[in-house]
Amino acid sequence: MPARIEDVAAHAGVSTKTVSRVLNGHPSVRATLRTRIEASIRALNYVPNPAARGLAGNRSYLIALLYDNPTASSSYIMELIVGMLQACNGTPYNAVLHPFHAADDLAARIDGFVATHRPDALVLVPPHANNAKLLQRLDELDIRYSTISSKLRQSRIDIGFDERRAAADIIEHLLSLGHRRIAHVSGLKGHGAQVWRLNGYRDALRKAGIEYDESLVVEGDFTFASGAAGAKALLSRRRPPTAIFAANDDMACGVVREAYERGLAIPDDLSVCGFDDTPVSQLISPGLTTVRQPCREISCLAVESVLQSIRDPAMSLKARVPYQMQLRASTAKPAKP
Repeated sequence: MPARIEDVAAHAGVSTKTVSRVLNGHPSVRATLRTRIEASIRALNYVPNPAARGLAGNRSYLIALLYDNPTASSSYIMELIVGMLQACNGTPYNAVLHPFHAADDLAARIDGFVATHRPDALVLVPPHANNAKLLQRLDELDIRYSTISSKLRQSRIDIGFDERRAAADIIEHLLSLGHRRIAHVSGLKGHGAQVWRLNGYRDALRKAGIEYDESLVVEGDFTFASGAAGAKALLSRRRPPTAIFAANDDMACGVVREAYERGLAIPDDLSVCGFDDTPVSQLISPGLTTVRQPCREISCLAVESVLQSIRDPAMSLKARVPYQMQLRASTAKPAKP
């Protein structure tokens, strides 16, 4: 017979109310007492009944991740999911994943989603994290939410990393190798990452005293195909660049493909950099110089913070998680003229 909450209370020598507080993540329980109760839960293999607890506390114990169609960023979404599950582990909360197309009127559709799934909290990733109308509607519905890398000031809880500084670091690395004609394949227009990474590119050039040349910047959309198309335009110029920085790894792989189609060796003839450190960055040859985006850590902190906000509605947090440069074999000194 499955263990009941009363069994856990008797095993730990506490009241059922105290066990319930631990299950709900209530901050008032002493750490030593919490540890004892958690040990009893494990010893009895107690599994809470989410439906019964939801009815008792008017909660669903669900936290939902809302994202756009991930066809162009499946590894990014998967890393966020892993971080989300990690944060939910050991809590009474379960994760719900729900795609919403960015073209949809989310502010109008969110009411139906909330009514159907009754989430206690939401985590929003771009472009939804940048949807001011959506955030306003969530405030009106009194739904707790956290955003990931939002370019708005509207969210009380936003977790990300300094993408602008990270992009500048990439360009400074290329400059240190001797590159001066550095091109950029930017991301999807209007996306926060597109803005920050382009600005970081410009920051580093300005700091080095190199005039910004808009003809060396082409627009992409974070897909492999757009990276290849961008490289085709840049490498067809009379004076092609000696290095190309793509705003994500998928586009950087597209750049590499186009370079090889032209018989260019990487990095001897062309240095290539990406961004995000997705698995593909280590699968291609040569390995891709890039920035490791701390997706799991960001997602985990976003979930932990929004769950804390359920207990403390006044809670507010703007946090930036450290990133790491990954210097690999796709960058080298430019070939001598």
